[in-house]
Amino acid sequence: MNAWTSYQLQDFIPFTAEVYFRLLERMGETFWPLHLLTLALGAATLALALRHSTRLACLLPSPVWAFVAVTFFFQRYAELNWAGGYVGYAFICQAVLLVVMTLTGWGIDKRPSHTSPPVVIGMTITLFGLIVMPLMAPMSGGSWYQAEVFGIHADPTAVTTLGLVLIMLRGLALWIAAIIPALWLVVSGLTLQALDSTGGAVLFAVLAIALVGLVWGSKR
Repeated sequence: MNAWTSYQLQDFIPFTAEVYFRLLERMGETFWPLHLLTLALGAATLALALRHSTRLACLLPSPVWAFVAVTFFFQRYAELNWAGGYVGYAFICQAVLLVVMTLTGWGIDKRPSHTSPPVVIGMTITLFGLIVMPLMAPMSGGSWYQAEVFGIHADPTAVTTLGLVLIMLRGLALWIAAIIPALWLVVSGLTLQALDSTGGAVLFAVLAIALVGLVWGSKR
């Protein structure tokens, strides 16, 4: 027991902050200017969700989840952490889940009210993932290639999707669609915390706000 209590969170992270942020930078360098397309896709998804084209809005994020699974987790993150491949499969599952919900219409709110608390919270989280998160690294002195963008990097993809499902879905379907994005934010938040990055606190704050929306949306 004493041996286990001597471990710290940092002992379970098999890479340094420099290596991790260099990985994010490599993603930015490799796929620029695809960022512009994925951001436009995210903005279009939000617009469609708010204009009551919720089935199409539910479908649009699925390709980027599969893309991040392959390019970020399978091809890069798995080289640093053996668990990366398993997370990649979880991202593939999220992509499939969004497609299934689109085809079946399960849990989809066809006319979400723009003034309901879950929708307002969802809009706020979505805009944070699309607009604020890409600016965090440059504003803190990092390279523009370190900017984390929806559809390219895992964190903003999870945050943005979490916001979108709060707008589009209700009931049990909302919770199921939120599980994988929320779990990744927990893992990423703990990782960033172990690497002494303030980004961890940001992700946990997003999770706390999203939880309020999830509880509220599941009751409707």
